[in-house]
Amino acid sequence: MTTSLSLVPQALSLPVAQMRSVFQPVEVERKLSRLQDGNAARDHDPLRAVYERMLERGPERFQVKPSGVPDMAALYEQLPNFTDVLDDVKRHVALAQDSRDGLEVTPMLLLGPPGIGKTHFARQLAELLGTGMSLVPMSSMTAGWLLSGASSQWKGARPGKVFEALVEGEYANPVIVVDEIDKAACDAQYDPLGALYGLLEHDTAQSFTDEFAEVAIDASQVIWITTANDERRIPDPILNRMNVFEVQPPSPEQARAIASRMYRGIRAEHDWGRHFAPEPPADVLDLLAEMPPREMRRALMTGFGNARLARREQIEAADLPQVAGRKARIGFMQ
Repeated sequence: MTTSLSLVPQALSLPVAQMRSVFQPVEVERKLSRLQDGNAARDHDPLRAVYERMLERGPERFQVKPSGVPDMAALYEQLPNFTDVLDDVKRHVALAQDSRDGLEVTPMLLLGPPGIGKTHFARQLAELLGTGMSLVPMSSMTAGWLLSGASSQWKGARPGKVFEALVEGEYANPVIVVDEIDKAACDAQYDPLGALYGLLEHDTAQSFTDEFAEVAIDASQVIWITTANDERRIPDPILNRMNVFEVQPPSPEQARAIASRMYRGIRAEHDWGRHFAPEPPADVLDLLAEMPPREMRRALMTGFGNARLARREQIEAADLPQVAGRKARIGFMQ
């Protein structure tokens, strides 16, 4: 059995695999020329500015991938309930090694209850792969243009998030997170998820057209991560385009390990951490382990603050907010 250490370099190097064009400048120049020849020139100022910006930046973007299968041991330890997802990412990275191919990751859906770290995982993955990340929150979205842009004929229209990530970003293969996809508000006029039908398919994503710019862009290399609490509210054609991972809450032992690691991390990243003991007591870990990972950090910050006010170097259980049935007034306010 091959160990991960034999596969992995100690330091993660991220060379540029290749440069990739995400749009055709000739098409942009043609669109811009038509605007300049038109009568209502002022009405098209926003669109003209987008075309000029595209030509200024040029079409070439970095398409990056790790130089070897990266050492993901820290991520496995930090996100123990994401083992299956991390295994899938590692397989995709391995396929791209020793070849001229870019890194392709099958679109994924992270399915699980709130607060278990789905969005945090996406951020960590973007950092691991060395590419940019854009977050598209669907819970507050009522129009499909957030992904695909709105027609330039509408007042206040602008390009969508996919266009912005590729044209304004540095990478041809950014991570785009569609957060809480099951909470997208669908109405009879426009389906907010409509753009995903083409974007999640490799072939059709190669010529994705934003409704504002009306210029084809290559979104085929985008790494898609979607999150949801309830898959029943996601259309089957969207589900069928993704690998679905049911992420379970961490076990009690895993939750204790996460809490301990988070305590050490907060202590290390702040100068005031030197006033506190290197490890939290067992009863504090027991209480933290009962919280979703999302709430642990806020609870710890409250605990550190209360302990400091009491001039103690150790957090005590009483320093943490109450989370069972009655939350503390301070510490968990949104």
